Amino acid sequence: MRTPVTIIGAGLGGLTLARVLHVHGIPITVYEAESSPTARTQGGMLDIHDYNGQLALKATGLMDEFHAIVIEGRQAMRLVEQDGTVLHEMADDGTGGRPEVQRGELRRILLDSLPADTVRWGHKVSGARALGEGRHEVTFADGGTVVTRLLVGADGAWSRVRPLLSDATPEYVGTSFVETYLFDADTRHTGTAKTVGGGSMIAPSPGKEIFAHRESGDTLHAYVALSRPRDWFAAIDFTDASATAARIAREFDGWAPELTALITDADTAPVLRPHYALPAEHRWARVPGVTLLGDAAHLAAPNGEGANLAMLDGAELGRALAASPEDIEAALAEHEQAMFARSTEAVTFEGTEVVQGIDSEDNTPRAMLKMITEQAQ
Repeated sequence: MRTPVTIIGAGLGGLTLARVLHVHGIPITVYEAESSPTARTQGGMLDIHDYNGQLALKATGLMDEFHAIVIEGRQAMRLVEQDGTVLHEMADDGTGGRPEVQRGELRRILLDSLPADTVRWGHKVSGARALGEGRHEVTFADGGTVVTRLLVGADGAWSRVRPLLSDATPEYVGTSFVETYLFDADTRHTGTAKTVGGGSMIAPSPGKEIFAHRESGDTLHAYVALSRPRDWFAAIDFTDASATAARIAREFDGWAPELTALITDADTAPVLRPHYALPAEHRWARVPGVTLLGDAAHLAAPNGEGANLAMLDGAELGRALAASPEDIEAALAEHEQAMFARSTEAVTFEGTEVVQGIDSEDNTPRAMLKMITEQAQ
């Protein structure tokens, strides 16, 4: 009898692990705080990379389902000056290796690939404790508990499983997104829609930038990045949408109106998304019967790799457990060592180009174009 696996968190990483284990006949139960699969929107577009996210999907056997949800043309990218001039455009010819999908659709195909009773919805974890001999007890907010011999924390930035392994806590990295949406953009926000184009657009500047993505249909999803302390954002009343939009827009005085319209003309209230990270080389000693994956293990400021890494973590852990059913500890050790190396490399070498370089004097369209040109050579 293979050891049943208890997974905390029904995000992309946890569900990828669940699917790979299911394919290999290993019993799993996933506990998720949200009340249902549709309890909230699941975020915007994701580019799924051929060197990590797609490798994970191949392990799940869901590549056909993945290709069916790819939105063609969304790999196109524009670099835009503050005055709205398009400095550079990379077309989507279908060979970029990073096809775009809606995060919610990707989560759906993973959920649909599992037996209906796999995910236990409405189970918010309040804590976990060791019972000895590799056993752990998980306590839920409603007072219920579950005891497991193999526990995986796939429960994100503020993981309740992480304290079993590490005393590290995420720290604010000094930047935040303010998130907005513009709907029916081709008819209601034509100037902005033309500037963004058919894929993504970035208008960088030292200390701030505007990034926007065309999602399904003609919805524009914007992430307005600002390098400011938490107290600066705390002084803004985000319950007052119009005042918040005006305040954020003031940071972009003099920018083209088709760019600032992503803030001032939004069809949704601005939402603050502060960025937190764990130490770049977050590690822990092997603790029997428990491990982490995704943001619970290696939270970083947004760098385009987070979801892809979480999925690969899940797939690789699933394969390690399937390959060593009689030696769970060896499988967990193999997973952790490979994950530690992967996550460190992503933070160190992938450049975290959207956020972590925002304060640099080189965070300009022309400097970014130079970097892109040099990488292409």
